[in-house]
Amino acid sequence: MKMTGKLDYLELPATGGTLDSVKAFYSAALGWSFTDYGPTYSAFAEGLDGGFQADAGEAAAKPLPVLYSEALEETLAAVENAGGAIVKPIFSFPGGRRFHFTDPAGNELAVWGE
Repeated sequence: MKMTGKLDYLELPATGGTLDSVKAFYSAALGWSFTDYGPTYSAFAEGLDGGFQADAGEAAAKPLPVLYSEALEETLAAVENAGGAIVKPIFSFPGGRRFHFTDPAGNELAVWGE
């Protein structure tokens, strides 16, 4: 439900790669689907929650989208097979495990699982 003051949308740049390469990556790696709005914009609807990291040693320099996986190792393999670059291999944190990767446009994302 949309509510005033609540996060509603996440927009990522695709300028480091082509829009088609970014869409192909997310489709192959994570099963995302897209709705195109002209030649330079494509929307996705894949869920959203959030949090803040106050530890300067742990905090990303930019916002970090974090996705969920029921099978973390399988998702890591799918990300690699689709052309993603793993920048932090699977590691444990309070509440689960996760890894970080960059997409063809250079955006860093994380995937976590229990």
